[in-house]
Amino acid sequence: MASAYWSCLILALLSGFSQQLEKVHDIEVYSTKISCQVTSRFAHNVVTTKAVNLANVSKEVSFDVELPKTAFITNFTLTIDGVTYPGNVKEKEVAKKQYEKAVSQGKTAGLVKASGRKLEKFTVSVNVAAGSDVTFELTYEELLKRHKGKYEMYLKVQPKQLVKEFEIEADIFEPQGISMLDAEASFITNDVLGSALTKSFSGKKGHVSFKPNLDQQRSCPVCTDSLLDGDFIITYDVNRVSPANVQVVNGYFVHFFAPEGLPIVPKNVVFVIDVSGSMSGRKLEQTKDALLKILEDIMETDYLNFILFSGDVTNWKDNLVQATPENIEAARTFVRGIEANGMTNINDALLRGISMLNKAREENTVPERSTSIVIMLTDGDANTGESNPSKIQENVRNAIEGKFPLYNLGFGKNLNYNFLESMALENNGFARRIYEDSDANLQLQGFYEEVAYPLMTEVEVVYPQNTILDLTKNSYQHFYDGSEIVVAGRLVDEDMNNFKADVKGHGAMNDLTFTEEVDMKEMEKALLEQDYIFGNYIERLWAYLTIEQLLEKRKNARGDEKENLTAQALDLSLKYHFVTPLTSMVVTKPEDFENQMDIADKPGEGGHGDYHPPAAPSYYVDGDPHFIIRVPEKDDAICFNIDEEPGTVLRLIQDPITGLTVNGQIIGDKKGSSNPETRKTYFGKLGIANAQMDFRIEVTPESITLWNGAAQSSFSWLDTVTVTQDGLSVIINRKKNMVVSFGDGVTFVVVLHQVWKKHPDHLDFLGFYVVDSHRMSAQTHGLLGQFFHPFEFEVSDIRPGSDPTKPHATMVVKNHRLTVTRGSQKDYRKDVNNGMKVACWFVHNNGQGLIDGVHRDYIVSSLF
Repeated sequence: MASAYWSCLILALLSGFSQQLEKVHDIEVYSTKISCQVTSRFAHNVVTTKAVNLANVSKEVSFDVELPKTAFITNFTLTIDGVTYPGNVKEKEVAKKQYEKAVSQGKTAGLVKASGRKLEKFTVSVNVAAGSDVTFELTYEELLKRHKGKYEMYLKVQPKQLVKEFEIEADIFEPQGISMLDAEASFITNDVLGSALTKSFSGKKGHVSFKPNLDQQRSCPVCTDSLLDGDFIITYDVNRVSPANVQVVNGYFVHFFAPEGLPIVPKNVVFVIDVSGSMSGRKLEQTKDALLKILEDIMETDYLNFILFSGDVTNWKDNLVQATPENIEAARTFVRGIEANGMTNINDALLRGISMLNKAREENTVPERSTSIVIMLTDGDANTGESNPSKIQENVRNAIEGKFPLYNLGFGKNLNYNFLESMALENNGFARRIYEDSDANLQLQGFYEEVAYPLMTEVEVVYPQNTILDLTKNSYQHFYDGSEIVVAGRLVDEDMNNFKADVKGHGAMNDLTFTEEVDMKEMEKALLEQDYIFGNYIERLWAYLTIEQLLEKRKNARGDEKENLTAQALDLSLKYHFVTPLTSMVVTKPEDFENQMDIADKPGEGGHGDYHPPAAPSYYVDGDPHFIIRVPEKDDAICFNIDEEPGTVLRLIQDPITGLTVNGQIIGDKKGSSNPETRKTYFGKLGIANAQMDFRIEVTPESITLWNGAAQSSFSWLDTVTVTQDGLSVIINRKKNMVVSFGDGVTFVVVLHQVWKKHPDHLDFLGFYVVDSHRMSAQTHGLLGQFFHPFEFEVSDIRPGSDPTKPHATMVVKNHRLTVTRGSQKDYRKDVNNGMKVACWFVHNNGQGLIDGVHRDYIVSSLF
């Protein structure tokens, strides 16, 4: 039985990053307390750090806390010399409007970013005057999920210096009674841990306290640096006298269900494994290691098969086979022989696996009381066969028809994780990212252990009619050993005397019904025992669970349904002060005698942050307008200009598969010369659209306008703003650039060029850079898009030109022989004022011979 991770936090408080280590103690952190209150699995966590600036000048202090991705921040306060600056949770659009009023004169920063596999980092910095005290306090909440038989609080502690008063304190109250409680630390010996740690539990209450003194914190007896740098882990579980437990407080209830001792339901499992070329090497070896270990754990009553996909789809056996010792040995031989090559045909592989399970059920070749599962592992996006994610999702949904779950494992980062997650969720499963690391095989085995032992199928939690309102999800395709089903809701009549709940489902041998009857009067007496918990915990647990499930449903919703789900989740987020993907926390802080504001947003999978230009290849258009194609295989670049009238709109990118389009409108200089030889033209307006998401962005040197369906948001280049939604991130960096990402694999950067307003000729203009395009389909076209696919060119016969610094040469490209000239253009991503020089071969006559067709083929009628 394994455990549900509660990554409580990583904590670090240090003075400004530019300071040397010996100067850190100008900022003395004299108190850090991590207080965790857990009531019926719902955790309320407060991190409080106090520091003083001992220097004779002001210093910047940074407060870092790493908290679980599944947690919602609920509060943050900053107190300096007795004056408290609070954080307020607001709707994202409202927060942005409040934020932009404060940023026009001061610096800003996003407060929350993804950090590692399970965590998000909250960071805030503030200048503290000489001799002044500062107190940081962050509060967050989450529901602990039971995972392989335990609840686990995982704290990663990193205070960076010796702290006079350091304490971790956890109080746990579980009405079912606590059956076990333990704590351990990776950064300290058991002898020292034992003297600094106290832990106890009795009946319904448990307590853990870790209070190392200064000597116990030292890395050696005479050292001044701290050894507190690692994991502090608390694990516990509860008594289960009966399979279910219902609790009611103030009209809200929570129903926990986790039966034990039931026989395991036989399963029919199809492993759909990506063996395309990108899986070769360590990833494939780790996958094979994991599959061999999984084969050791498969029960003889199970049935299985393997489907491998690259450009083609192959299977181990034509039908599912029972996991007899002979078949398991044959499966091991098959797995050891798996090799990788070719492309990625996700659609056909999944449909074959689903068809195999359906056929086995229809022909009664698997046990009647068995359950079916599809597990897919891939490290990339579909690029052969059906490659449109929406169509693949539709095909899979129609094939499964809700009969069994699909679990998707995404290996690494070069894939569309949102697609995998969305497809799994609408087929009653979930997605899991497998990180490319030395323990990837253990991650795969760990996932399988979660779904290896189904105890019940088609589980439904039922309540008497007309007694319950606002019920959370109450039907589950599977209940797995070591997990827990949690349902919450609101009672219609708070004064009822009795409360009844039934859990129905299919077991391995027969149909099961578990009934839990609650005497409300006895419940009230039992709850009086809670002497250190927060009173409305069940209501907040219900709100947390409801928001989490609404946001999950929203990922596959469209139109009115999506709007309704968004409105419900937003209302609850604001009412209960949760920072969710729909809300932001505005943090006001003192800075040079004027209040400044930061915004804490909830990052999506993979997080977001400042843009750092990646290595080539890259494709961009900037300046007059100069198109530059950087080709890393040649360690070279090709460039060309397009000379057209101001007002002309050019198609830069069009991908019919992903629905992405980018168009740009040309502007001229102030004098408006009509002579194409002398006039200067630039891009003055860009339109970026995603038809599948019904999302558009219009960018000008003055403003950025976003449309999400009919909803419109406008920003100026004076803003520093991050906008996120499912599969999308837009980051506006004040007076610098805008970064637009569509999931993992498509990233554009728009660079703002501002000129002196009184310049006699030039106007402000835009540059457009494609820095990641690996998720664009093979059908992508446009002046830039056509070069996303590999192409060959050869340069020869380099000879002097009329300008000695610009030699001519012969280029053979796309079956054309062209005369080209050596020159240079600039890449302005890192330095918008001076740019970085990029040497390139210049193709004359509007790129004729290099681009497909002629440049006028790329003129379109409008920006969208």
